[in-house]
Amino acid sequence: MWTFGKKIALGFALAFILMLFVGGMAYRSIGTLTKTSYAVTHISDVQDQLALLVRIVSDMESQQRGLILTGDESYLPQIAQSKEGWQKPGPKLREMIGDSAAEQQQLTLVLQAAKAKMDYASKSVDIYRSSGRDAAMKFISDGDGKTLMDELVARSEALQAEESRILKQRADDVEAAASTANNAIVFGTIACLLVITGAGFTLTRGLTNQIAGAVQHVQRSSNELQTAATQQAAGARESSTSMTEITTTITELLAASRQIAESAQRVATVAEQTADAARAGDGTVQLARDSITGIRQQVDMVVDHMLDLGRKSQQIGAVLEIVSELAEQTNILAINATIEATGAGEMGKRFGVVADEIRKLADRVAGSTKEIRSLIDDVRGAVNTTVMATETGSKAVDMGSRQFSEVATSFVRIATLVATTTDAAREIELSTKQQATAVEQVNIAIANTAQSTRETETSSAQTFQTAKQLSLLSKELLRMVQPQQQQREFGEHLSA
Repeated sequence: MWTFGKKIALGFALAFILMLFVGGMAYRSIGTLTKTSYAVTHISDVQDQLALLVRIVSDMESQQRGLILTGDESYLPQIAQSKEGWQKPGPKLREMIGDSAAEQQQLTLVLQAAKAKMDYASKSVDIYRSSGRDAAMKFISDGDGKTLMDELVARSEALQAEESRILKQRADDVEAAASTANNAIVFGTIACLLVITGAGFTLTRGLTNQIAGAVQHVQRSSNELQTAATQQAAGARESSTSMTEITTTITELLAASRQIAESAQRVATVAEQTADAARAGDGTVQLARDSITGIRQQVDMVVDHMLDLGRKSQQIGAVLEIVSELAEQTNILAINATIEATGAGEMGKRFGVVADEIRKLADRVAGSTKEIRSLIDDVRGAVNTTVMATETGSKAVDMGSRQFSEVATSFVRIATLVATTTDAAREIELSTKQQATAVEQVNIAIANTAQSTRETETSSAQTFQTAKQLSLLSKELLRMVQPQQQQREFGEHLSA
């Protein structure tokens, strides 16, 4: 025979099975929605990388046209940066696309089109450097650059269209899963209501037959209920006081969370300004490094000229040696001629005078040669000193160039660290805002709980009164369902 407890268990078992089915369908739908949200984020990242690739190639085209049209060579660093940066999105895109053969093939076409466009732009820059501006203008006027750019844009749009198609397909899957979950929830809820209604009807009929036995326990339970109601009222008052203190604490925590969010926002703003300053400092250091490179080239030229001057001084010294030797031989010849003129008597006087003048001239040449040799030695010493000083300056310039390179690297690291700090500050700001929202929700929940506690305190007093009424009602029910003799026995049992 089915007892009252078995009937209740059967009703709850059927309701539990139906609710388990509805919960399983809801869990499955939530999982599908979660996977789709990840897929949407992934597709958005793929489209961002494609847009970055096209933007880098487009910037390269603008820079090479600006260089050729204006002749301003300040575009050259930007062109070099574009040459280095356009290949970075490729590996990321291949990794994000994964095992999709069709998308990998389309990505290959996009990268080939980008490479062709970058090769074309690089070739126009090379023509500008080697053959001049007119040849470069003639090269870019053939329209091939626009054709290559249009092809790159078309390939990129085709890949983005494929990503959009996949996104739509996943959205359709989500819609189908949501529809299935909604149907399961609606029909499962209706089935649960029907089962609960049937169980309630059955239990109501069974309760009429079993109420006589239950009334015997109502009197005893009413006494216990009065005691429990008193304790519940005291506990409710204590809970109400505790809830008030918790509400105050949560309010202070909410104010602190808002202050943290504002501070994180200010930190992020300062970090962005610092990053801008670091990037500007990097540009200034790069210009200074270029200037030092020019100075080093000039110093190298000075060293070359000084070395050449030293070699020529040595050549002049060799010539002076020859002149000095000729002066000595001329002096000897003049002395010999004077002796011969003296021996010739009257006929050799004139010849002696000429010989004496030649000897004096040779002496003057020898003296001048010594002075020139002294000056050349001074020039050699000055050249050697200048070369040594110039080499020292060249080493100092090299050291300064390396230091500027280290400073430039430090600026890059600073910019990277500041960017990381900015991202962290933004994440802190977002987390703090989410925390503030959660705290507000907790505050509302605690306020509702406090209200429920106050209502519980009120209902405890009502429960106490109801317990008294229930005791009287149990006696009336007992009088209605049991004979007079059994009532006396039941009263004696309660008194005992």
